Amino acid sequence: MAEIIHGDNLPVLRKMPAESVQLIYADPPFNTGHVQRRKRMRAVRDDSAERIGFGGRRYRNEILQSAVEYLDQFDDFLAFIEPRLVEAHRVLTPTGSMFFHIDYREAHYVKLLLDALFSRECFQNEIIWAYDYGARPSRRWPTKHETIFWYTKDPKNWTFHRAASDRIPYMAPTLVGKEKAARGKTPTDVWWHTIVSPTGKEKTGYPTQKPLGILERIVKVHTNPGDTVLDLFAGSGTAAEAAAKHGRNFIAIDQSEEAIAVMKKRLAEWL
Repeated sequence: MAEIIHGDNLPVLRKMPAESVQLIYADPPFNTGHVQRRKRMRAVRDDSAERIGFGGRRYRNEILQSAVEYLDQFDDFLAFIEPRLVEAHRVLTPTGSMFFHIDYREAHYVKLLLDALFSRECFQNEIIWAYDYGARPSRRWPTKHETIFWYTKDPKNWTFHRAASDRIPYMAPTLVGKEKAARGKTPTDVWWHTIVSPTGKEKTGYPTQKPLGILERIVKVHTNPGDTVLDLFAGSGTAAEAAAKHGRNFIAIDQSEEAIAVMKKRLAEWL
């Protein structure tokens, strides 16, 4: 199954059968109060420009089109998200997992809500995605992390394939020996991973796009081949691509026409 659905995820969820998906990923707007936007640009040869590239050639940046944007603001974020989490819990299989991706503004409120809906016993990890890119304010510590809460449907039985995880370098390789250092280690609950490169091939131009490596780690460890991954706020379709690349089904929901267009292009080979 490979399905992209344009619309509000709540009525879609209410029509889905109970216990029908093995993994749910939720990366909602973070309620920052800001307009999220991403400009699409290209480099153009210009002998009078200051930017110098390969072979001494000069380039300038040219905006291709208006920015993709949306207002990231809710009068009551918890009132918006709660009915969606109720339905998410209903459609999750008995050994399934839910990953809720949020930032510091709402994380503590969402944690209390998730505890109430899933139960505290079903809370497994607070994963910190840490990165090092962007502005650095002068009057406070730069905010360079986001939070991913992992909850399971059952407090004792869930899908977890530790050996399927990618491996990362040891921070102190000389302390573990050459063999272990060469093999690397499995990640902890702090995931150091760069953001999507503004100039890389992975970039789709969609605001708030998440790195494929983060979603591949979640999909490979927490599902089996043939399982279904449900992304409630699919955006650029990163979770769907991670699922498809590793032999999983996906259902990607978003009410943004721009998101649907990006996903149809990005996921064309699996549709």
